[in-house]
Amino acid sequence: MNRASAGFTLLGVMVALAIITIGLAAAIRAGSSQSMNAAHLKDKTLAYYVAANQAANLQLQLQSGWPAPGTQNGHEYMGFQEWHWQTLISETADKNLRRADIDVGLEKNSPLITLSVFLPQPAQSSP
Repeated sequence: MNRASAGFTLLGVMVALAIITIGLAAAIRAGSSQSMNAAHLKDKTLAYYVAANQAANLQLQLQSGWPAPGTQNGHEYMGFQEWHWQTLISETADKNLRRADIDVGLEKNSPLITLSVFLPQPAQSSP
């Protein structure tokens, strides 16, 4: 039997395995990156929902009066996780508006998102 037609050489097999290994490593790295990105986007979405809930609470509180400038802190459970929020209410150049910046994160003082809303001065009811 002719030696050239006997099959693959050891060097040829090793090169083929190296190419396959590099390709599989790149595919695994891409899949891992995609799953981490999906988890981060899920957390940001849930943080936004918590911030939107706090903005809605501020809108409801306008019925009982305008919130004073200052900071409010709290926590809320959503998506089987505890979320910490901090609302900073500040005055604006328009005396009939107040700004509320709502920071939300899984850890205190480490926000994932900040949602800003403006609160109008409640209308004065006339007697």
